[in-house]
Amino acid sequence: MSGITSLHAHMPVQEKQSNTRAHQHHASAVEFEALVLAELLRAAGAGKPISGFEGGLGEDQFASFLVDAQARAIAARGGIGLAEMVMRASEKDGGTGHV
Repeated sequence: MSGITSLHAHMPVQEKQSNTRAHQHHASAVEFEALVLAELLRAAGAGKPISGFEGGLGEDQFASFLVDAQARAIAARGGIGLAEMVMRASEKDGGTGHV
């Protein structure tokens, strides 16, 4: 058992639930930021074929996957700070979801 795992095993149940809830809120905020970033990237033309290179229908279909993956990677590394703002707003409202 690692040090972190053993510490987690000795936490009170209420504290474990609080940590899990905070982790879920953070994951949701990062996913929201990734969705926003994907739309911003698409609007900026990310995933569009370079002139002179045509990959056909397959390229168009997989370009959206590429943009989504890029957006998730950006958000996972801190993004533009949108997830952090969502988390702060959630903390201010007490986690009720009414921002």
